[in-house]
Amino acid sequence: MSEYLKQLKIQIASKVQGVRFQDVSPLEIMILKEGQPEVRVKDEKDYVTVKYGDQVIKYDKWYTKPEHLAEMIKVFFSTQKK
Repeated sequence: MSEYLKQLKIQIASKVQGVRFQDVSPLEIMILKEGQPEVRVKDEKDYVTVKYGDQVIKYDKWYTKPEHLAEMIKVFFSTQKK
């Protein structure tokens, strides 16, 4: 697993209650929260791709540190209806 994804998991676990992680591959994780859509995060060297539903968003890892992405995922889960 990439260092970025390791740090991201730590950050998300500290910010979002009731979240679970599933490693899809060494460069991709799935983030699950009961009753809410899954989020997939894939490390693509210089970029990280976040997929939820039909949406795919690509972030530059230079500007989007794990703690910033964790905050975005926290907001995503808090705005979803159960």
